[in-house]
Amino acid sequence: MTTPTFKRSNTQGASSGPSSNGDSPFAKKRKSCPFTVIKAETIDYKDVENLKLFITERGKILPRRITGVSHYYQKLLNNAIKRARHMALLPFVAEE
Repeated sequence: MTTPTFKRSNTQGASSGPSSNGDSPFAKKRKSCPFTVIKAETIDYKDVENLKLFITERGKILPRRITGVSHYYQKLLNNAIKRARHMALLPFVAEE
C-alpha cells in the first residue's frame, strides 16, 4: 500500500508573505518629493511657513525618510533652514 503524497501550496513559507505579494494592507505607499512635483528651482529661506513643515516642534530638521524629500532638495532645504535660523526667522531650539 502506498501512502498518499500531498503537495505543499506555495502560500505558506519563508519566501512568501505579506511583503512579497504586493497586496498587503500594510504596504506603505512610496513618498514623492513635494519639491520635485512642483519642479521648484530653489527653496527660499524667507518662506518660513513652508520651512516649518520640515522641522519638528523642538526645531530639529526632519530626515528624508520621514518627509520624502529627494537628496538634492534635502540639501537645499537644510541650507535654507540654517540660513533662516541665522537670520532669526526660525528658532534654533524650542521655546519652553
